Amino acid sequence: MTYENDRSFAQQLDQNDPIRPFRDRFHIPHRDGKPLIYLCGNSLGLQPKTAREALNQELSTWQNLGVEGWFEQPEGAEHTWLGYHNTCKESLAHTVGADRSEVCPMNALTVNLHLLLASFYQPGKIAGKYKILTIAGDFPSDQYALETHIKQRGLDPADVLIEVSPRPDDGLIHTTDIQKAIAQHADSLALIWMSGLNYYTGQVYNMDAITRMAQQHCVPVGFDLAHAIGNVPLRLHEWGVDFATWCSYKYLNGGPGAVSGVFVHQKHHDQNLPRLAGWWGYREDRRFEMTPGFLPAPGADGWQVSTPNILALALHRASLAITAEAGIIPLRQKSQLLTGYLEHVLAPFDEIQILTPDDPNQRGCQLSLLVRKKGKELFTYLTEQGIIGDWREPDCIRLAPTPLYNTFDDVWQVGEALRRYFTK
Repeated sequence: MTYENDRSFAQQLDQNDPIRPFRDRFHIPHRDGKPLIYLCGNSLGLQPKTAREALNQELSTWQNLGVEGWFEQPEGAEHTWLGYHNTCKESLAHTVGADRSEVCPMNALTVNLHLLLASFYQPGKIAGKYKILTIAGDFPSDQYALETHIKQRGLDPADVLIEVSPRPDDGLIHTTDIQKAIAQHADSLALIWMSGLNYYTGQVYNMDAITRMAQQHCVPVGFDLAHAIGNVPLRLHEWGVDFATWCSYKYLNGGPGAVSGVFVHQKHHDQNLPRLAGWWGYREDRRFEMTPGFLPAPGADGWQVSTPNILALALHRASLAITAEAGIIPLRQKSQLLTGYLEHVLAPFDEIQILTPDDPNQRGCQLSLLVRKKGKELFTYLTEQGIIGDWREPDCIRLAPTPLYNTFDDVWQVGEALRRYFTK
């Protein structure tokens, strides 16, 4: 598209936007009676208007049935609590490109990562293979999880971790660099673990190509999809990804600290992998026998450990329904237009360098802006102007026009705010 830095152009795009009505499904934050321009869905998505009703339904069940809510379906409800997680599976599987049996909503992201590492990081299972390949500067929680699993096995992270670093010329990690590292270290690799979309740069990695390279060398591969799920199309089953986990409070709009989820490919369901077990991961048809000896539930459900948080699942279910109804392909199409327009309105400002790749296929809806001077001052100014983004030290402003609720007029107003700032 040929963009124009003109408000009437932005408003025309909004009028022609087929998914614009979804904005009305969300509560847009206000300040002094005026809606904020909320470009921080990469940190916390907005509240669906259906969230309160979803919570009230389960609070009502608790109020009226108490413990019987696990087994008795109250009037007006579609489910009992016992199988509540199953009500999220269809939408979740569609969102990540998986079979229902391969996904399960549960726990929090890093908790799930620990559970999955217990199964998929098996140093020494094949002689000489004990190292983990990852990317330098990945989200700290992932780094800490890897370090502690390595140490628990009596190994040294400095010896085990192989980190692929960004290139100095563009600050990005290229797919070919990851592929070369896999091939170079294949004889010693026990696992590949990395983000599918980089939280800092906004870069989408070619998960399909990375997985194919890993498969050529018989190395299991897993992805942190915190910034990818609900943002870019995923085909985890088709790609052959071994496992993945994510959070749902960003682009899935599940609320602060919302429930996470896992993907475990069907090829592993009957392998009797080692795991950290819990009662809720036991076979549902025999769970209440209360006998020793863990028998995992089929599929990804067998990685559950604890009683699910029904209130969190209620929010998850409500928000997932909106994403599923909108469809990831229409969302992606609008996202590329929004981000392309943001790139266009930023172009006149030499003080700003866009770190995120300019290839639309290599980014989600986030642009990471490196500000050459007084970046925190600019970030504060934008916040005061009602533009909510995210600041990362030392000089990065992350802006994420989210297709479910952001508009092209939002993006145009960002450009106008920057023009006022740099010409004052």
